[in-house]
Amino acid sequence: MTKVIGVRFRTAGKIYFFAPGKLDIRQGDHVIVETARGVEYGRVVSGPRDVPDEDVVQPLKPVLRIANEQDEKTVEKNKEKEKAAFRICLEKIRKHELEMKLIDAEYTFDNNKVLFYFTADGRIDFRELVKDLAAVFRTRIELRQIGVRDETKFRGGIGICGRPLCCNTYLSEFAAVSIKMAKEQNLSLNPTKISGVCGRLMCCLTNEEETYEELNSHLPSVGDMVTTPDGLSGNVHSLSVLRGLVKVIVTLDSDEKEIREYHASELRFRPRRKKAKVSKEEMKALAKLEKD
Repeated sequence: MTKVIGVRFRTAGKIYFFAPGKLDIRQGDHVIVETARGVEYGRVVSGPRDVPDEDVVQPLKPVLRIANEQDEKTVEKNKEKEKAAFRICLEKIRKHELEMKLIDAEYTFDNNKVLFYFTADGRIDFRELVKDLAAVFRTRIELRQIGVRDETKFRGGIGICGRPLCCNTYLSEFAAVSIKMAKEQNLSLNPTKISGVCGRLMCCLTNEEETYEELNSHLPSVGDMVTTPDGLSGNVHSLSVLRGLVKVIVTLDSDEKEIREYHASELRFRPRRKKAKVSKEEMKALAKLEKD
């Protein structure tokens, strides 16, 4: 068994594992660790625990030390320097007339590298920009192109639910989201209703997907033929998945049609649940939302 701790370098960022050694480290502590891009300052999100040796990705880098007061001051200084670096990079981008949108600037803890994050519609030739920035900062420069989901994760915001964005508060990785999830949950397929701040399908569509799949497996599909407890046959008009209620269009003895509501357990129908289908028109209108 190997003892590890989990460390994050950004809010809701990916968790990386390090060897605590003989240090008395607890959840919530700040630590200085060695990473692939240099010495970094991070927050411990999971305390020391033993994991099987085969589950550890080698080499497991050690924690250098628990952050002290001087380290905290260094972090604050870096944040101020990042603001200045952001402004300078913006000026250089305008100077070179590059079609790119600068999102964030970040110094490594040891000031060995400055990273600039940006979005762009296509590939950007930023070689001259890197030369200019290197001449100004006199350190290693890295420009990293990110997607619109990452941009929203960096900047944060408020979702249509009125709460801070999931990706900016607790989601460490983006989940795979599909239009079929919205269809399964009987949501409006209007892009403005099911897309997030980033313009892509909302990550929260995955939260209740398993529940809806289970509930829908015990319900007929819209349009299915069912038999009611009063001996009538009809087609399913609509469903209330969470309440388990089904509205059925039935034909009365007078040949008049009427919509009646029943509990799903009262109806007889084929138990096999059809997969949610999406029309070609819906696919064309929403396909771009699935692109990351």
